[in-house]
Amino acid sequence: MNRKVLVLNYDFSPLTICSVQRAFLLVYLRKAELLSAVKGTVLRSVTEVFQVPAVIRISRYVRVPYKGVMLTRQNVFRRDSFACQYCGSPKDLTLDHVIPRSKNGKSTWSNLVTACKSCNSRKGDRLPEQVGFRLKKKPAKPSYLMFLKDQAGNTYDEWHPYLKTG
Repeated sequence: MNRKVLVLNYDFSPLTICSVQRAFLLVYLRKAELLSAVKGTVLRSVTEVFQVPAVIRISRYVRVPYKGVMLTRQNVFRRDSFACQYCGSPKDLTLDHVIPRSKNGKSTWSNLVTACKSCNSRKGDRLPEQVGFRLKKKPAKPSYLMFLKDQAGNTYDEWHPYLKTG
C-alpha cells in the first residue's frame, strides 16, 4: 500500500507523515490511537480484520525542539515546486540569489529561488528587474504545515480537519 498516514502529536498538532505499515504498527502496539481510517479498505491477518489508518495520534506528547523547515537546496526546490521561478522550466535547476551575494544578498528563504541554468546565467550579477525578469511568486519561508503537505504530495480528505492553518 502506497498511501501515507498523518501522525499527530498528543495535543493534535501535526508531527509527521509515515507509511501505513508504520502507523498500523504504532496503533497495534498501543503507542498511538486511530483517529481516522480509510473508508472501504482493510488490513487482514489470518484471524482478524483491521482498519487502514489515515490519521493517528501518538499516546504521549513528544517535545519537538525545532519545528521549522531547514534552509537546504532541496527544500528551496520543493518550495518552488521544482520549477524555475523566472521561466517555469523544470530542467537544469540551480539556486539563484535574487539580490546577488556581491550586492550583499544573503542566503535566506526570502532571497533564494529556484532557477534554471539558462536564466541564472542570463541574470548573472544583476537584479531580476535589470534583466527584465519577474518572479513567479515572492520567495518566503514555508511553514512547517505547508512543508508537511508538500512532503505528502497530496493530502487526503481525512487529514483536512487536522491541517487547518488557523
